[in-house]
Amino acid sequence: MAKDRRGEQERGPALARRQTTRHSTITDVADAAGVSIKTVSRVFNDEPNVRPLTRERVLKAATDLDYHPNVAARSLAGRRSFLIGLAYENPSPNYVVDLQTGALERLQGERYRLLVLPFDDAAAASGKMQAIARASGLDGVVLAPPLCDDAATVAEMEACGLPYARIAPTSGGSHAPDVAMDDRAATRALIDHLVGLGHKRIAIVRGDPTHASAAARYDGYCAGLEAHGLAIAPELEVPGAYTFASGYEAGKTLLALGQRPTAIFASNDDMAAGVMNAIHEAGLKVPGDISVAGFDDSNIASVVWPRLTTIHQPIRDMAREATGALLALIEHEETVPHQVLPFQLVVRGSTGPAA
Repeated sequence: MAKDRRGEQERGPALARRQTTRHSTITDVADAAGVSIKTVSRVFNDEPNVRPLTRERVLKAATDLDYHPNVAARSLAGRRSFLIGLAYENPSPNYVVDLQTGALERLQGERYRLLVLPFDDAAAASGKMQAIARASGLDGVVLAPPLCDDAATVAEMEACGLPYARIAPTSGGSHAPDVAMDDRAATRALIDHLVGLGHKRIAIVRGDPTHASAAARYDGYCAGLEAHGLAIAPELEVPGAYTFASGYEAGKTLLALGQRPTAIFASNDDMAAGVMNAIHEAGLKVPGDISVAGFDDSNIASVVWPRLTTIHQPIRDMAREATGALLALIEHEETVPHQVLPFQLVVRGSTGPAA
């Protein structure tokens, strides 16, 4: 008997540890709330005919027990996964963070969860979004650049009927809601700022050509120069890829010119930081020798020194609004078909009067 009691004593702590680490179940919630399992299921599926007090009691019990419904099980039962996808291809980590944060902010308090769908090469995903979405069991997709402008992807989404929304598109052919910003006008405002400081020889580091934003920002650059009667010099146009490394190489190329630019506009902040690194390595000063400006107002704009003059693109807001529009589509609610959010020119220490 003593041996049996010792066995029970030894098993006790182990059993307690298993019990404390066991995940709460729908049965636990039903017992705590004093209702049936079916009532708990109705509450979490937002079904009608559940009294408000009962719903409140079930939700409180679930919170107290840290209970989270099994999304896969709910999908099998209701043919809904409560998952939405965020599809993007962007080499800038700062842009991606804002994109994901905006989507997650909108989903706070919602029953939907976010599935991130990053692509190293958007061309590889062209025309395959339906298969990807179906395989992942998604209820809808938010398409960020450049997939939002991919003709094959847009045509596929239109044909298959899966709800989707777009962030910052520049192309048509879609009936989905979208949220955008005027990249061309924003770049024009930045060029106006540089010209106002006396700069006449302004270079551009162009963005990734697979992104429609690169073309829009280049158009704004050209329009700004032409508006002030300045020539567009081919040697001042250098390709980039929206990465720090491409900005660094572009900066070295521009510094090697016989007649250097007095100002450089990089089509995003990561490339602008790369340009500034090249300038510092050459023993020159920003903005004393060369002014530098970027685009996006991502985290890196406030980390580099001097802090970067840039265009504040409301990436987080665009992602949040596009996610909200997608939820409205899924829930068959009214949506705003097209939103244009304002930009802001943020002037910091990286731009100054022309040398």
